[in-house]
Amino acid sequence: MAKIIVEHEKCIGCGSCAAVCSKYFEMAEDGKSHIKESVKNSQGNDELETNNIDCAQTAAEACPVQCIIIEK
Repeated sequence: MAKIIVEHEKCIGCGSCAAVCSKYFEMAEDGKSHIKESVKNSQGNDELETNNIDCAQTAAEACPVQCIIIEK
């Protein structure tokens, strides 16, 4: 099981994650990245556990501020 995390405060809202991986990422009303079907962790960040990270790794690599974390 892997975990995808978006550190919300670091996000600058560039949209690169949603552009390369719309399966998991979308832009929220506040203009920042949001993980679809995620929960908020104790730090207020989006978090999603999944069996297959698919394009999320590509999104993490494309993020200019490196606010996407993939825990394997």
